[in-house]
Amino acid sequence: MRELVELIAKSLVDSPDQVSVSQLEGEQTTILELKVAQEDLGKVIGKQGRTARPMRIILGAAGMKLKRRFNLEIIEKG
Repeated sequence: MRELVELIAKSLVDSPDQVSVSQLEGEQTTILELKVAQEDLGKVIGKQGRTARPMRIILGAAGMKLKRRFNLEIIEKG
């Protein structure tokens, strides 16, 4: 899942070398932290979340099959 989020994000941004995804495992939930450069934050989120929402939907659908819950957090690199 981490690789999928990273691949999608790198294809959207102007600075793909600044993209990183870390994975935090919980008992039932996995949190994926997507970090992008400040100028690319808007490209990853999209207008009114139109880009981030489909990424979260894909994670939710894959999570159902894996019987695991995935949360995507988008963080600006400082």
